[in-house]
Amino acid sequence: MTHLRQLMLDELQRRNYSPNTVRSYVHSVEEFAQYFRRSPEQLGPDHIREYQVHLFRDRKLSPRTIEGRTAALRFLFVKMLRRPYLPDAIPFPKQHKRLPTVLSQEEVSRLIDATGNLMHRAMVMTLYATGVRRAELCMLKVADIDSGRMVLHIRQGKGGHSHLLEYVRRFNWTWAHRIDTYSTGRQLTSKTPSN
Repeated sequence: MTHLRQLMLDELQRRNYSPNTVRSYVHSVEEFAQYFRRSPEQLGPDHIREYQVHLFRDRKLSPRTIEGRTAALRFLFVKMLRRPYLPDAIPFPKQHKRLPTVLSQEEVSRLIDATGNLMHRAMVMTLYATGVRRAELCMLKVADIDSGRMVLHIRQGKGGHSHLLEYVRRFNWTWAHRIDTYSTGRQLTSKTPSN
């Protein structure tokens, strides 16, 4: 492990970056150095510009992926190497905003009804009813559901933040009957009580 790599790891951890971000930043800087076959300490803004063009033109990476690589290079050059670059010297690529695909009620019902078991059904309904992220869903516990106030307590979500999410009554019915339905073998359908 090089001295610069170890310093970067220490600094990322000291700033409490998530393990995924640390892994991504270190990998991005390693690829940058390998592309030029030189230490990043010997490289500058012209090399960054050339590398970004390479990522777009030759590797055909998406703007979002290149944005992550650029954030890693900004961290390296500005925070670690203390180079006084202006943001224009290490620009983020422009991203096109895409509109989300909105499903009809029938499509949502078919998606929910297509689940193979009660746990998958509860997961799909939770994702749809609350908009939580996949990782947040995986960390969700039954104790995080406040059925009286109809809120979910999301603990340590993206960026380590915790927050509360409101949900609809139909979702409350699904979770309230989850254990009973699982133990008796009855199946839930998307046609739940309306009250």
